Amino acid sequence: MLGYMNVAALRQHIRPTERVHGIFTKAGEKPNIVPREAEMDWYVRSDTIETLQPLKQRVASCLEAGAKATDCRVEMTWDTHAYADIVDNIPLLDAYAANSTSLGRPLTSAYMHGQGGGSTDMGNVSYLTPTIHPMLAVAPQGVSLHSPQFADYTKSKEADKAVLDGAKIMAMTVIDLWTRAELQKNVKEAFGDGRVPEGVL
Repeated sequence: MLGYMNVAALRQHIRPTERVHGIFTKAGEKPNIVPREAEMDWYVRSDTIETLQPLKQRVASCLEAGAKATDCRVEMTWDTHAYADIVDNIPLLDAYAANSTSLGRPLTSAYMHGQGGGSTDMGNVSYLTPTIHPMLAVAPQGVSLHSPQFADYTKSKEADKAVLDGAKIMAMTVIDLWTRAELQKNVKEAFGDGRVPEGVL
């Protein structure tokens, strides 16, 4: 419990792009008996794979301190392959944005590089091959993705059109990449040497 409270106190000292969530998955069987052991499950997220490592250590220190204060032992097992940050290939994203604008769907800053959220293995893919992860609106601004309101919007004609437009924009961007040598060169240069940080694979 102390470890959990330590992490709760840590939250006010982490970066705005970092998240820590934890639950007890096992915590005893009777209210009047101190449990022999307890188990927890934690999600530790950061905007880049590099900033994730020190955040994980800070969370681990919180849990270790709680164990030490109560003369207990703590064991931690981390997922070896975390979801990495998405590295948008800017020349490829620029080509996509131009095609999106040509279909009447200009990309706003809310959908541009570095503005995404959540966790996906698309970030890991982006370290292996040039990648973009743009989004098209199917609901008005302010509607949360994981809400009944958003689910209602996904059944609309506007959402169907967004899906078709998205497919067209991706196809147009692939054609650009096939036919424009300068774009190919810029995409390759932006991708770099393809070195993959520890923890991505």
